[in-house]
Amino acid sequence: MSDLSDELLLTAYRAGDAAAFETLLERYRGPLFNVVLRSVRDRGPAEEIYQDVWMRVIERCDDFRGDAKFSTWLYTIARHLCVDHQRKMRFRRHASLDQLQAGSGQTLADRAPNPGPSTEALAMGGVLRDRIASAVEGLPDEQREVFLLRHLQGLAFNEIAQVVGVPANTVKSRMRYALERLQRTLRDWEEHDEL
Repeated sequence: MSDLSDELLLTAYRAGDAAAFETLLERYRGPLFNVVLRSVRDRGPAEEIYQDVWMRVIERCDDFRGDAKFSTWLYTIARHLCVDHQRKMRFRRHASLDQLQAGSGQTLADRAPNPGPSTEALAMGGVLRDRIASAVEGLPDEQREVFLLRHLQGLAFNEIAQVVGVPANTVKSRMRYALERLQRTLRDWEEHDEL
């Protein structure tokens, strides 16, 4: 079954083939969870949203018309649930800087960038990777979303446009702004390290 397209697997699932659904679930387990986790930035809610995405697929599989690829439809569902979560979180109080974060065992203060070693030392031990991840997390939501769908999931600009519901040129602009902002942030850190 693993050689069937996503769309054929969904059709088979609609016809009652549970193994087809399990194949889809396995195919998107890592990529989908990564997108959700990077969007909401907290493992607990990410796991709940991930489950909700698949529940929506089950509930709405008959709504899939095939106008877009299954992956585009799936990421669109995930995006909507992540946006809903972020809206709800805006109305909640912010966590304190010394509160332990679920899953990481770190506080927000621990995750804040601090001046430190040279660029060579940063490359050692994954510090550079952490700074890049922090820079990506610092992007505005719309830019981060496009950046992650493009670089983590490898979606084309047209597919991203369908997922987020904006024209492809808007997606390209958001990507350009995201890249410029990331370059600026990383350059600032590098200059700060040289001082």
